[in-house]
Amino acid sequence: MDLKQLRKNCNLTQKEAAEIVGMPLRTYVLYENDEVQVDQLKLERVKEKLKEHADQNIDVLSGKVLLITGGTGSFGNAVLNRFLTTDVGEIRIFSRDEKKQDDMRHEYQAKYPDYAQKIKFYIGDVRSLESCRSVMKGVDYIFHAAALKQVPSCEFFPMEAVKTNVIGTDNILTAAIEEGVKCVICLSTDKAAYPINAMGITKAIEEKVAVAKSRNSGSTRICCTRYGNVMCSRGSVIPLWIDQIKQGLPITLTEPSMTRFIMSLEEAVDLVLFAFKHGQNGDILVQKAPACTIGMQAEAVCEMFGGKKEDIKIIGIRHGEKMYETLLTKEECAKAEDLGNFYRVPADNRNLNYDKYFSDGNKKAVEIEEFNSNNTYRLNKEEIIATMSKLSYIQERLAEDKK
Repeated sequence: MDLKQLRKNCNLTQKEAAEIVGMPLRTYVLYENDEVQVDQLKLERVKEKLKEHADQNIDVLSGKVLLITGGTGSFGNAVLNRFLTTDVGEIRIFSRDEKKQDDMRHEYQAKYPDYAQKIKFYIGDVRSLESCRSVMKGVDYIFHAAALKQVPSCEFFPMEAVKTNVIGTDNILTAAIEEGVKCVICLSTDKAAYPINAMGITKAIEEKVAVAKSRNSGSTRICCTRYGNVMCSRGSVIPLWIDQIKQGLPITLTEPSMTRFIMSLEEAVDLVLFAFKHGQNGDILVQKAPACTIGMQAEAVCEMFGGKKEDIKIIGIRHGEKMYETLLTKEECAKAEDLGNFYRVPADNRNLNYDKYFSDGNKKAVEIEEFNSNNTYRLNKEEIIATMSKLSYIQERLAEDKK
């Protein structure tokens, strides 16, 4: 495998790869572009370092069967792009939309003709326990990403959110435990902490279901990952803003001072992989994400795509929205373990006999604040632009103007 393919398998830019192997970017590019003429001993050392980096990310899936619920969404596509060309055994896409599955099938047959046979498509619905059981045979690991995620639609149809986010999670976990799946990672959201809307409430209950199931899950390890806004994911605001700019329309903005955690799809995948490798049964794992104001993010998009920030139209807060989001509550911070770039919140595994806890409180909880999008590191406009510039979606939309 040449250096360029190895870097792509690691999902790294040339700059990131150069930093990992400890050489100047210009030197790294030289090695990648002409492997024949460079120092062969140093070339092998560079490849070894990248392979070590790759092993840290992909060896857990080597030869295994991975199931992704809601797999036709942005997260499922990010996982396929990251792992399809590795030695993963099989990736199962489980969802109820046959059109999206057919589109995905053709896309990956064209994009990765030598690997597309590893993708297996299953029509089904997490709302049906029998449907979940039908896809579970032989599965080693599960990314449970199926959910209703739009705050306004969940506000108007809360029982639909319950059916997918709560009952659907219970069905997947029940079927996984019955089948003896090694590990299930449930994808949650910052809206589950101090929830005020139907989406957040149902995702909070999803987490409670996962933790409760973990207490009697046998050989199946169950963890939750909780994260903030994923930039450029399906249904998110940045693609909408770009479309508005390209159509000559003003950007529509809810409230400029509203703050949100931000992360890329690649970072969302990294968080799930971290949970696979380091999470214990019943854990909730959180990445220490930065945040920004929505107004500043809108101005950054305008600057990148030629929009006029003076034309930004303020439409007001929508149904069920908060001014800021919380990744860890004050109560969770009191027991969270700092793991460097991540926090781990262990499960509360006490039983229902509370008598022995009446006399012992937690004095530490009084001193600790929650971890929210107002008190985390706040990106400025230049940092937001630099962060967005790395996203493949942004690069593709910018390239449209050059054609």
